[in-house]
Amino acid sequence: MAVTFKLNGKSQSVDVSPQMPLLWVLRDTLGMTGTKFGCGMALCGACTVQINGSPVRSCVTPVSTLAGKSVTTIEGLSPDASHPVQRAWAELDVPQCGYCQSGQIMTAAALVDKKVAPTDADIDEAMRGNICRCGTYQAIRAAVHTAAKYRAAKGAA
Repeated sequence: MAVTFKLNGKSQSVDVSPQMPLLWVLRDTLGMTGTKFGCGMALCGACTVQINGSPVRSCVTPVSTLAGKSVTTIEGLSPDASHPVQRAWAELDVPQCGYCQSGQIMTAAALVDKKVAPTDADIDEAMRGNICRCGTYQAIRAAVHTAAKYRAAKGAA
């Protein structure tokens, strides 16, 4: 059964098992390897992508649920790493090992797209469940605040 959806702004059709998790469609069928496998149970956040602008764990999302929806991966967030979250992540040197970062960034991007000035509590709630084994949580929080400022400045321009 073919499923058609938008992937990073472009129409995409895949003919795979309807129950195949989006993570494996992205990585194995479409060659989009920026989204990472972490736990396979939606517990760690490494596989987070956005579906219609909301963060979703792709490891447990059947491809059959995507018909007509819009999926954004880390590769589609911006063509040149200019998204406010990507800029803040780089400027504040957030990653250590980097494995979890695509999921962290996709979750943070959804937050700053919805909240103009997120509080620490907003950030902690939104990022809950995105595990960083290196423990960069304070840097992540600082980067989200910085990204929100960039997003607000961009909106005011």
